[in-house]
Amino acid sequence: MRKRLKQALALAVAIGVLSGCASEEEAVQMAPLPAVTNQFTPVQDWTRSIDDGVQHFYSRLVPVTGYGKLYVASRNGLIEALDPVTGQLVWEHQIDAEESAKLSGGLSVAYNKVFVGSENAEVIALDAETGEEAWRVKVDGEVLAKPLADEGMVMVNTSRGILQAMDAQTGATKWQISSEVPTLTLRGDSAPVSISGGVFWGQANGRLAGAYIQNGQLIWQQPVGQPQGATEIDRLVDVDASPVIDGGRLYTAGYNGNLIAIDLRSGQQVWKRNYSSATDFVIESGVLYLVTAEDHLVAVDIRSGTELWQNSELSHRILSAPAVIGGRLVVGDSLGYLHWLDPLNGEFVAQQQTDGSGISVPPLALNDGYLVVTREGKLSKMHLP
Repeated sequence: MRKRLKQALALAVAIGVLSGCASEEEAVQMAPLPAVTNQFTPVQDWTRSIDDGVQHFYSRLVPVTGYGKLYVASRNGLIEALDPVTGQLVWEHQIDAEESAKLSGGLSVAYNKVFVGSENAEVIALDAETGEEAWRVKVDGEVLAKPLADEGMVMVNTSRGILQAMDAQTGATKWQISSEVPTLTLRGDSAPVSISGGVFWGQANGRLAGAYIQNGQLIWQQPVGQPQGATEIDRLVDVDASPVIDGGRLYTAGYNGNLIAIDLRSGQQVWKRNYSSATDFVIESGVLYLVTAEDHLVAVDIRSGTELWQNSELSHRILSAPAVIGGRLVVGDSLGYLHWLDPLNGEFVAQQQTDGSGISVPPLALNDGYLVVTREGKLSKMHLP
């Protein structure tokens, strides 16, 4: 049976509970909470809860906005549409399941629908205006990453190495692309991205692939990392971070691999740098902000790949993906802190505590502030002074 690791692999190794592997690793320690003098204090606008959140499970249920609403979800299958200004409930829908809905991939909004995937190997579409279920289909593998909607289709990258495209209105399968999945992989998958009729996604075999959306024909594949080392953990090469497109280039990162810039037309590397990561990253004003496998924050010039700065003071705190909000860089950690940094030099400018249950997804930027979601499902709409 294929074994899968949590994306919090570093923490598992650190506390010595990774069965059969921890004895081969040196123990690592979570960095202490940095001492920060706050340059600002975020202001709270409203709070509410979404069921029990995701608890300790992998689920990456990043909220999303669309059609004038804010959409949030819990692992147990409760999906709510909220007024983003007031936090008031517009509608709610409970996904039916025998035991638990196990929502883990989502949310995406397009074609007047809300799309979400689950560990039960289902993709579900709800009406964005009413919350009524429009369709539900079985796919080949767990859906751990956010669905992509484009060209009248919705595409998901499953845990079995299948990129599956479905009609956005009916859920009917249009095409599938299969890739090899190694025996041991990280817990997580790359969310696909698209531009100009092409879809691009990372694979567990260490490659980035591109295909035409209309027919699923492969365009090219590019290696991001090659298996190396004596142990299975050393040889993990998953490309779980979602690619980012900026200008005519696509950027991707792999675990035990590299951070790579790729020319979209040719599929050829423009530059490559030795950073290992399985976490989504963000590009803002020509700078790429990355969380490495050791939970170091790195800023890289996207033109040349030159490192601008690195902050290692949050090592092994199990960071969320980064976000840029109000001109500042922010990440959450597994103990429920938000860490705000100056994007120019990587120095801390503020620290914000939540409910202590941990933050697994980055804050969501809104028109008038941002939304923080904790593992226990607490939603906090805030704004910067």
